[in-house]
Amino acid sequence: MKLGIFDLDNWREIGATLSRNKTRTFLTGFGIFWGVAMLALLMGGAKGGEGLLKRNFAGFATNSGAMIPNRTTIPYHGYQKGRRWNMDITDVKAIRDACPELKEVIPTFQKWGVSFKNGKNSFSGQIIGAEPNYTVMLEPKLYSGRFINDADVASERRIAIIGKKVSAQLFPGIEDPTGKIIEADGSAYSVAGVIGDASEMSINGSLDESVMIPASTFRRANGYGDNVDFIMMVAKDNEKLSDIIPKMRRVLYRRHNIHPTDDGALWVINIAENFEQVDNLFTGVDLLALFIGFSTLLAGVIGIGNIMWVIVKERTQEIGIRRAIGAKPRDIIVQVLCEGTVLTLISGLAGLSFAALILGIMQYATNPPDSIMTAQFQMSFSAAISILGLFVILGILAGLIPSLKAMRIKPIEALNSK
Repeated sequence: MKLGIFDLDNWREIGATLSRNKTRTFLTGFGIFWGVAMLALLMGGAKGGEGLLKRNFAGFATNSGAMIPNRTTIPYHGYQKGRRWNMDITDVKAIRDACPELKEVIPTFQKWGVSFKNGKNSFSGQIIGAEPNYTVMLEPKLYSGRFINDADVASERRIAIIGKKVSAQLFPGIEDPTGKIIEADGSAYSVAGVIGDASEMSINGSLDESVMIPASTFRRANGYGDNVDFIMMVAKDNEKLSDIIPKMRRVLYRRHNIHPTDDGALWVINIAENFEQVDNLFTGVDLLALFIGFSTLLAGVIGIGNIMWVIVKERTQEIGIRRAIGAKPRDIIVQVLCEGTVLTLISGLAGLSFAALILGIMQYATNPPDSIMTAQFQMSFSAAISILGLFVILGILAGLIPSLKAMRIKPIEALNSK
């Protein structure tokens, strides 16, 4: 007997063997199908879930944060608790000098409850004073025009970058209001661009409902002097922001006579820490998905071994006849293993196709056309092939013991068995 991959008689025999007991073959095949589908769904679903959660941080530098002054909570150097204090431009310079681990230190200014007008149209929101390096920390979604540049700040230009909702309210029906004039707190500004939130998370308000002007223009228009509302910072690559924050806090507390342990005097937002928590969470989710998937996979593989064992037992006489007419042990082993491999391949491919369909539906449902960032509920082709290949290898190993038993069957004993 010579077994070849292109031997049609051999394939017909494999088909006849598997179809002889349709219920048993279907149940075993379904176990493999479900094992592959579950593993693919869990892995693809975990990746998509991670994308959905990280969509909340889209546009933010991963190693970034912000500091906002608050009332003191501990008396210090003759000052009572509850004292208000403000950060200033000198603080920004002191932090830059003391913390070379930081890529950017970004002073930011804001004013709430500002009325923006264009003729009869009006909108109430916040106005932000920003410098060009604002986008290092938080990159807005730019719908039209441009962002603030160095020349705007140096010349204290009266230009405004308006939020998407502000634009829709002040300029209904106009897609690009660049070059138009708006009024903010009684002062006129030329619209230079339209921006929006790049994610569902924001620091101190939504950009969609804000108007941004150069920091120098804001300070002069609002009589700020050297005061700064809050400071944003971005750490250099391979630097941990959580290690730099205590040093920044010490610099500020020394300059403003605040107790060294008064944590409540400064609000700190550590986005880097949030990113790290998300990564740790989904590392655990990935491990859980792998455990559940491989448990299901193992159940399918055991099913393959069982059906191969039953097939060998049922075909004892047939195997004996084959041995009697000259079939080699290798031919018997290959024949049995081929039957298990074919069942595994067909069921595994069906499982992968089912998982791809479900993941595709999930991706479509969770990513509307105007999504800022797409959550990928999909597996790579290499990952899918790896899962299928692993199943085939385990299926072959599961069928190895029954095939070795078939090889050892003696023709005389086989012919006398019932």
